Amino acid sequence: MATYQREVRVDAPLDEVWAFHSKVEGLEALTPDWMHLRVEGIDGPDGSALGDGAVLEPGTAIRLSMRPFDVGPRQRWTSKIVRREANDGAAVFEDRMEGGPFPEWHHTHYFYADGEDRTLVRDRVEYRLPVVGDLFGPLGWVGFEPMFRDRHRRTKRALEDGRGR
Repeated sequence: MATYQREVRVDAPLDEVWAFHSKVEGLEALTPDWMHLRVEGIDGPDGSALGDGAVLEPGTAIRLSMRPFDVGPRQRWTSKIVRREANDGAAVFEDRMEGGPFPEWHHTHYFYADGEDRTLVRDRVEYRLPVVGDLFGPLGWVGFEPMFRDRHRRTKRALEDGRGR
């Protein structure tokens, strides 16, 4: 599988950055507008529907759809939270795409305290492109870089301006 990675430092404490990324509202706030993301539903680990503000624990399934640039049919998939851990000075959660536009998509979100009031956020995506598989996997960077650059810009704006707190 190919790998994409990007990181950003945010002028906000780890606990605030972690809390912001622990709920679906964080995902909605960070997704670029041009992707036209829609959260279709959230099921908790026990299969029951979760409402706004629920923490995305392992086993949570988020049903999503998007229509990039408002072109073509909506693409649907489920993002399954497979790991969520927080330790002293670090936190991580992982999600995997099920039934989506990528044959394989494994996204790991890392958070590291950088002093008392800064956090390093690192996104690592292991993926396989549809149709071409691993052969052109590194070309995923072309699409991922603008999306994650925008996500990181939004992360900084939401948390450093106090709106994510």
